[in-house]
Amino acid sequence: MTVRELIETLPAKVLTGEDHLDKEVADGYCCDLLSWVMAHGKRNGAWITVQTHLNTVAVASLLDLACIIIPEDIEVNEQTLSKANEEGIAVLSTSLTGYQASGRLITLGIEG
Repeated sequence: MTVRELIETLPAKVLTGEDHLDKEVADGYCCDLLSWVMAHGKRNGAWITVQTHLNTVAVASLLDLACIIIPEDIEVNEQTLSKANEEGIAVLSTSLTGYQASGRLITLGIEG
């Protein structure tokens, strides 16, 4: 499944990274502790987190994640979105809770 397909089925909206929506999503992870994600996240993963600061983009870039999913329509500052765009990381927003978004990923066949 691609990030573009994920957007349609979650549903989610694209905050940044429109040029990177054809990246494959091979895994999912839900965690807010960045060091834990660095240790356990996987390449091409979709990362669900309430964290919206610049360091999330650094972690996503380091792991070559497919996208960051921000639940509950949490606002993401422009500096973070700009850096994500520079790094080629799609940042998505959904009204779902992190729990609900995780469940949807599993239902779609994206396991963690």
